[in-house]
Amino acid sequence: MVATVADLKYGQKGIIKEFSERLLPIKLMELGCLPGNSVELVQIAPLNDPIYINVNGSHIAIRRSLAKEIELDIIEDTFVL
Repeated sequence: MVATVADLKYGQKGIIKEFSERLLPIKLMELGCLPGNSVELVQIAPLNDPIYINVNGSHIAIRRSLAKEIELDIIEDTFVL
């Protein structure tokens, strides 16, 4: 199963691999939503849509349907608190 931005949990990070859909809004790409960049889930709205993410320092809110189009490699935490 392929992980997407919509699969992230609070504070979890991932590296963008590719886009499922070829037509990702240009504005997202301008904000740094490009393959190889990191993304972190910051917050989820009360009704689970939209989600608030940090992409290389840019904080943006995107719809969950769009988040499902952005495929990730999840970064696993290597330390235990």
